[in-house]
Amino acid sequence: MNALSVRAILLDIEGTTSSIAFVYDVMFPYVRQHVRSFLECEGSRSDVQAAIDQMAVDAGFENARTWQSERLQSSESWKLDFVAEHVNSLMNGDSKSTGLKALQGLIWQAGFESGELKSHLFPDVVPAIESWHRQGIAIGIYSSGSIVAQKLFFGHTPQGDLTRFFIRHYDTTIGPKRESASYTRIAADFGFEPSEILFLSDIAAELEAAVASGLQATAVVRPGNAELPESYRSSRINSFSELAVAIR
Repeated sequence: MNALSVRAILLDIEGTTSSIAFVYDVMFPYVRQHVRSFLECEGSRSDVQAAIDQMAVDAGFENARTWQSERLQSSESWKLDFVAEHVNSLMNGDSKSTGLKALQGLIWQAGFESGELKSHLFPDVVPAIESWHRQGIAIGIYSSGSIVAQKLFFGHTPQGDLTRFFIRHYDTTIGPKRESASYTRIAADFGFEPSEILFLSDIAAELEAAVASGLQATAVVRPGNAELPESYRSSRINSFSELAVAIR
């Protein structure tokens, strides 16, 4: 493969740097198991309240108070049950809503900081990130998981804290991953021309949206990922070790 000329690399997480199985078999079950107790212990925190308010906005209400006042019950215990049940309902539908992702991130924070959780990375990821960093290539993350969750994920890996390698983090607050305008905004914030950025993801619709905004894009094929559609004809790799890049 000829070397791609770039100044920045933008990485997806799930299915790209980490296995989908880890997310669905470890991280999501952790939220389901702990959401009710987390809300009971930490629900008064301002960041937890902000996440719940955002969940209410995502559901079409002004805030959590108006959201919950639509129901007949109003005890504190019932409110906690209501939010926990809503979290599980959203997760059953694989929702990418901003409020859910924010609350998940806070629950994962507790798990990572307690040592109960340790993130998973494919073995080719850390050597590639270290190589790109040495070359002076800027590295960023764009994931549907919240920025808090992203930093926790890369801050608690079996290889140690990797957050020093990333200069930008983006989540759905900048826009949906399947809309080209999101990548235009990312390029402007990143400080590079779109054509100077390479986006790596396992999802064809995300890659196509990135290309539509002027980014370079390469599909990452990992064990357990959904097959790319036949219509996807652009470049693909099975490992970051196959990717040849050179800084512009």
